[in-house]
Amino acid sequence: MSSEIKGRIIVYSIVGCPHCKKAKSTLEELKLPYHEISLDSYADTVREEVREKTGSRTVPQIFFNATLIGGNDEFQKLITEDKSKFEQLLEEVRNNEPTSDAPQIPDESLLLKDQDGEIDFSCEKDEDALLIDDLKASGIIKDHSYLLVFSNKNTFAGTDLCGLDNETQSVADRDKALEIGKHLFDKGFFHIVKGKPVGEFTDSSNLCRLYEHEETSALNSGLVSDCESRPASELSESLRKLILSIYNDFLSKDGKGVDYKGIASSPKFEKYVKATAELTRVAVEDSSEEEKLAFFINIYNALVIHGNVRVGAPRTLWQRYKFFNYTSYIIGGHRYSLQDIENGILRSNRKAVGALSLPFKKNDPRLKVALAKNEPLIHFALVCGAKSCPPIKTYSAEGVHDQLKVAAEAFLESEDGCHVEAEKSEVHLSRIFKWYQEDFGGNDQETAKWVHEYMGEGTKKDDLQKVIESNQFKVIYMHYDWSVNSQH
Repeated sequence: MSSEIKGRIIVYSIVGCPHCKKAKSTLEELKLPYHEISLDSYADTVREEVREKTGSRTVPQIFFNATLIGGNDEFQKLITEDKSKFEQLLEEVRNNEPTSDAPQIPDESLLLKDQDGEIDFSCEKDEDALLIDDLKASGIIKDHSYLLVFSNKNTFAGTDLCGLDNETQSVADRDKALEIGKHLFDKGFFHIVKGKPVGEFTDSSNLCRLYEHEETSALNSGLVSDCESRPASELSESLRKLILSIYNDFLSKDGKGVDYKGIASSPKFEKYVKATAELTRVAVEDSSEEEKLAFFINIYNALVIHGNVRVGAPRTLWQRYKFFNYTSYIIGGHRYSLQDIENGILRSNRKAVGALSLPFKKNDPRLKVALAKNEPLIHFALVCGAKSCPPIKTYSAEGVHDQLKVAAEAFLESEDGCHVEAEKSEVHLSRIFKWYQEDFGGNDQETAKWVHEYMGEGTKKDDLQKVIESNQFKVIYMHYDWSVNSQH
């Protein structure tokens, strides 16, 4: 098939979208040149222009000159099931230049910074990290035994730190040492592992351990960052953009598989893993609700990919239980699993599906970080179970609620999220709405109303309105295809 065309084929996409990858691969197989416009690389005005032209929040969106093809599903069906119409479109784009009403290539002035995944994690060394180097060189960190059993490895006591010799250590007298110890404790370099629980470091016999010496299953365990701590939201956006760029590099052309072994051995992934060390000391507790929301959504999504690389994508029910309960990061001095983030933080400490107890007990320090109010919209930011993906993959504190509404609208736009059979008075919803029904009103009727409120304008919303008004409708929860999620 000839690649010479007078017209213009445009594919609107986002980084890491398997459906976009498949559409582009098909165009390449057909030897049709195209312009890719990655929406996550441009200002919000470009996204809104695409929304106005397509009436859709999902990607990909494909245009042949001024003619909208739609998403990848519509594109593939056009090629295989309506060949005569496809040939007509090919003739149009081969022989005619795009008209004035065809989508235009956005001006470069609308490009955002740091969109290529080449994020600079280099930094000036934190002065506090130099004090930690002195502490490690002092010799006070050792194994402390109890009845000849080394039950507390790599620990030190407050009394040891405050008794450092003035002539050999950079930490001077007792008072100065105590002051520095409190400062390093507050900065999240170490925690108290044995002794009377206290809220601050003291010159007592309590045993302390550096977080870099913790032996846990957390994927950033044992790592240490020498960087000055960055704002939580800034750090999470950088990590999310980098891991998403890596994911995109190793996503197959058909969008159906990811080469996780390839990711594991890539230099860019090694860079990402080193950067997760910054999470161990990041300050989240004093962040705003919007900052916490964006931070933990980004970290959750990055952690899922990191977990798939390190332990493999879960395939069975038991594997999924282990994956979501044990895949974790140390964040601000505390371990957070995927379940902890979703149900403890983002759902404001609500029980996980099938769980008998709350994620965080009343004395759990992570409760201070949990959102004050459950946010149902997070379910559409943490999961991409639809055949199309929302055009936002990384969330920012500024405008996070609007971004989540876009994600929900995109999810509900797809048939995997919701479809309505008005003649049967049936509403078919993703099983996500069944699993987390308490987040959406507590019963089928209230859930349907919630869906209607957050659904984008169009025929589907009109049909749903009619069904709800009948007061005699049935909600059916669809089968959930875990094989789709296992690729993310």
